[in-house]
Amino acid sequence: MEQWANGLEQVAITVTDDKGIFIDMNTHSKRVNLKDVNKTVVGKDIKHCHNERSNQIIQKIIETKTPNVYTISKNGQKKLIYQAPWFKEDGSFGGLTELSLVIPEQMPHYVRQ
Repeated sequence: MEQWANGLEQVAITVTDDKGIFIDMNTHSKRVNLKDVNKTVVGKDIKHCHNERSNQIIQKIIETKTPNVYTISKNGQKKLIYQAPWFKEDGSFGGLTELSLVIPEQMPHYVRQ
């Protein structure tokens, strides 16, 4: 992962290839998902880390090439979860990304044009 991504202390970034094999995680993703920044799941299948319901959602993202977006509350923090496909320069499917961002309970919403 690029150094700047490891410096994002409130954003977990996880990336897989087109087969669902983990290829990268930033430090915060390791801290949140693995509890130990020295561990890794790089090279392992994403499906082995999730339950059946989650694996169905992952499969839907792969098939439809559309994001899955929702919020959660965990350990007293509200988070935005953004799971989406990423694409190679030639436009072909590259794999999956997940961004998990800590967000305030209440936040402004602006309409811009």
